[in-house]
Amino acid sequence: MIKRQQIKDLLKSTAFGTEVTVMGWVRTFRNNQFIALNDGSCMSNIQVVIDFNNLPDELLKRITTGAAISATGNLVESLGKGQSVEVKATTVEILGDSDPEKFPLQPKKHSLEFLREIAHLRFRTNTFNAVFKVRHALAFAIHQFYNERGFVYMHTPVITASDAEGAGEMFKVTTLDFDNTPRTEDGKVDFSQDFFARATNLTVSGQLEGELAAMAFGKIYTFGPTFRAENSNTTRHLAEFWMVEPEFAFADLEDNMQLAEDMMKYVIKYALDHCKEELEFLNTRLAEEDKQKPQNERSEFTLLEKLDFCLANDFERLTYTEAIKILRSSKPNQKKQFKYLIDEWGADLQSEHERFLVEKHFKKPVILTDYPADIKSFYMRQNEPDAEGRQTVAAMDILFPGIGEMIGGSQREERLDRLTKRMEDLNIPQDELWWYLDTRRFGTAPHAGFGLGFERLVLFVTGMTNIRDVIAFPRFPKNAEF
Repeated sequence: MIKRQQIKDLLKSTAFGTEVTVMGWVRTFRNNQFIALNDGSCMSNIQVVIDFNNLPDELLKRITTGAAISATGNLVESLGKGQSVEVKATTVEILGDSDPEKFPLQPKKHSLEFLREIAHLRFRTNTFNAVFKVRHALAFAIHQFYNERGFVYMHTPVITASDAEGAGEMFKVTTLDFDNTPRTEDGKVDFSQDFFARATNLTVSGQLEGELAAMAFGKIYTFGPTFRAENSNTTRHLAEFWMVEPEFAFADLEDNMQLAEDMMKYVIKYALDHCKEELEFLNTRLAEEDKQKPQNERSEFTLLEKLDFCLANDFERLTYTEAIKILRSSKPNQKKQFKYLIDEWGADLQSEHERFLVEKHFKKPVILTDYPADIKSFYMRQNEPDAEGRQTVAAMDILFPGIGEMIGGSQREERLDRLTKRMEDLNIPQDELWWYLDTRRFGTAPHAGFGLGFERLVLFVTGMTNIRDVIAFPRFPKNAEF
């Protein structure tokens, strides 16, 4: 096979006069002479110059936008603006034709909505080249961060019989015949005849299984797909998404907050260091989008400034109770500008409240702790009641500008009596989670962990505004295309 050179390497080369072979997809073809070629190795194209007098007309007609070609020729110094090198081609071969009448990605600006409809082709645009290179870098950085700290990477089940969040919004997994579903005597579906002989679902979290491993390895993390059958069409929700979930033993809430802050700063810095070209492109793209908005809706920071700002500042830490005081006396609350007004302790904070704290009040990432027990999950460690007798749990949420909640976690309830009492109060069947309770029976220890919605991280770092644009093939209500 012909050895080809990657465009990203050739653009840095000064080996003028050497013969090279490049392969890629045609972005544009001008004047029957200048081909802008991209092979996905970088966002920039290389210019391939051909002599149309020496190529048959039939071949020239096939050099169209989207076509895959191979070009061999000499690497020369470019005289044109915007590039330092180009390839003066002696031979061109069509590897794959692209009908210009049907190829939907023509050399013009396309809306993100349109590109979602052709998600199988949108990778070929500069925007999505940049987004998915950044996504790759962030995923790699997460693995590197935990590996450097001695965490063991665990693969937890995608198919599960438990509901970690207790929300009940889960996709069922079954092989039963829908047209002839077996029923029990009382008319319910007889799952004993199903593949697993019990009701099973796609997982919403690897946390519970992760806790089991943390009680043996000390420090573990999971990074895998999770699923939520929530009928939500917001720009922040997906039915299939990826979660990063560390769990570590002999740790409390303070340790948990520090690990989460360290991780966020590490992966953001990694992206800044390794995705300069992509982030500069996305920075410019976001700035151009901002110009179209009214002055009062424009971002205070550019994308790059926002990322640098997160690295330069310690995250603000405060309790839920302190946050409620701030929100109750805030101008948007006093003037009834919040959609959900804050009038009493115990209210579940909405995105508008979280973003006010981050973007207006503290103007930096915020870690909220010690939430009311009634609005948090059963597995969170119960604090001693406060001075007013209110029950809180050792929970934490990390809030980021433009996103709201980025991370949710807690110190876990390691005391068997407290945990089983909480499960009784919430009608969570203990017999179904006997294996989880065993970790509290045999060598229980303080431990903590959190979950990071990976797409929300990518959303923040890339400056994209819709979560459907940071995952390759988004799954959401009434859409499972590709």
